[in-house]
Amino acid sequence: MRFINGLLLFLFPMYALVQPYAVVRDIPIGGNGGWDYLSVYTPTHELYVSHGDEVDVVDEHSGKLITVIHQLHGVHGIAFVPDLNKAYISNGRSNEVTVVDIIHHRVLHNIATGQDPDAILFEPFTHTIITCNGRSHDLSVIDPVNDRVIHTIPVDGKPETAVSDLEGHLFVNIEDRNEIQRIDLHRFQADYRWPLNGGMRPTGLSIDWRQHRLFAGCGNQLLVVMNAVNGQVVAKLPIGKGCDGIDFDPVTHHIFSSNGEGTLTVIQERDPEQYKIVQNLKTAPGARTSTIDTLTHHLFLSTARFQQSTSGSHGRPPLVPGSFEVIEVAAL
Repeated sequence: MRFINGLLLFLFPMYALVQPYAVVRDIPIGGNGGWDYLSVYTPTHELYVSHGDEVDVVDEHSGKLITVIHQLHGVHGIAFVPDLNKAYISNGRSNEVTVVDIIHHRVLHNIATGQDPDAILFEPFTHTIITCNGRSHDLSVIDPVNDRVIHTIPVDGKPETAVSDLEGHLFVNIEDRNEIQRIDLHRFQADYRWPLNGGMRPTGLSIDWRQHRLFAGCGNQLLVVMNAVNGQVVAKLPIGKGCDGIDFDPVTHHIFSSNGEGTLTVIQERDPEQYKIVQNLKTAPGARTSTIDTLTHHLFLSTARFQQSTSGSHGRPPLVPGSFEVIEVAAL
């Protein structure tokens, strides 16, 4: 019995006793414009930050701006193919992906995709780049060797984010249908549709591929944990308002929900069936997207400061000019 409990403890360490997370640094970037995803290129610890019509490349350790990649059109996300020294940037307004040489941070060329490419990822099983195209309701599969679209996969609804199980399956949040669709990457077509059972408007998505668990952040302030083998909902936990990013740390077994209200919800995966909220960290309003450096275990969230709302105004208040920044979060 002790051996079994010891084994379980090794697989799922109880990190609730670890010192809590905190905002450890604000990295000023400046400039104006909106933002969406950001990504860490772990080999060089460079942070690629979407910022309107450009991508700001920041040294993760020093916080200094390395360069700015221009010639972009409504940036959403960034993905990397380290073997080819390339980055791929989704441009929602021009319906294309920009290919960048990550050694010299130089634009190489553009690839036409479906309409409004949003989330983008490198998929290791097929060794391809895949975009989620919000307006055309499909996925573009790109061969990074020849930089051309080799498959277009229709999905039933608006694809928001996708993750891979590294075994030939892709899982896609379908925002307007409150479900996750599974894509068979052997045949490049959808084969299952799984409802989120109370989770609505799913946005952020992450995966524990070892335990076959999906973590979907939903617009009605729920994190839904789903079995990636059979689509059964395992757990539902409350998160902050305005989630747009979910990250999973495979070492600490922590799940992070970045919430636009200005909080970061930290959830512990105790085992594949048990989950517990261990912290709600105050970040900053607007910090709704995030990325994690799985080597340092630090998280990075984009935001800016907002001006005082006027009486009777609706929607997001205007930004303070030049206040765009990245917030760094780490365990103390």
